[in-house]
Formats: sequence, structure tokens, C-alpha cells
Amino acid sequence: MMEPIWKKQEGTGPQPTPSWALYSEAANRFRSSAEAFMEHVHLLTETRIAYQQAMSTSTELRNSLDAGDQALRSIMIQLEQIISDHLSEAVLDRKKPELVRSEPSAARNENTGTGRTFP
Repeated sequence: MMEPIWKKQEGTGPQPTPSWALYSEAANRFRSSAEAFMEHVHLLTETRIAYQQAMSTSTELRNSLDAGDQALRSIMIQLEQIISDHLSEAVLDRKKPELVRSEPSAARNENTGTGRTFP
């Protein structure tokens, strides 16, 4: 329990004696401080609402990102499986590569009509 400000406390020296001036000063400080606080108390409510919105939105974003990450992982697993299956089939069905014979360029030019010489 708080003691009155005019009561002498041990070891603190003399305290002011109670007076209307002291009471009036304390009451005025209380009133002005309370008024200043009440002018801004709405900020506490606005702060709480903004905090709750930020946390809610953060949770929704996190859930959305997690779902997107899971979808990407699933697609990647499917792609890896398809590639793995395709490569193993390609190894089993692979034939020896055939050599492609190319005609000499002069003979090819005669057949295609390119490579004409000018007089």
C-alpha cells in the first residue's frame, strides 16, 4: 500500500507537509497525464488489431507457400520418375548407332543444282 507523500519515511529526510497547493499540483498532473493518455489510448486498440491482422495474414501466406512447395515437390518427384523410367527403357531398347554416309560435296552440289561455276 502506498503511503501519503506527506508522511515522513525513514532515512529520506523531511517530507513536505500536506497542503492544498501540493494536492492541487498532484491532481493537475494526474488530470493532464490521464487526458494525454486517453487521447492516444485508441492507438493501443489499433495496434492490437493490426498485430492480429499481420499474424493472420502471415499464417495464411505460410500455409499457401507450404502448399505450393509441396505441389512443386510432387511434380519434381513425378518428373524424376518419368525421366528414370524413360532412361532405363532407352538403355534396354538402344540399338547401335548407324554410320551415316555422306556424299562428297561436289557430287551433292551437282544433284542439287548448287555449286555452279561462272565462266
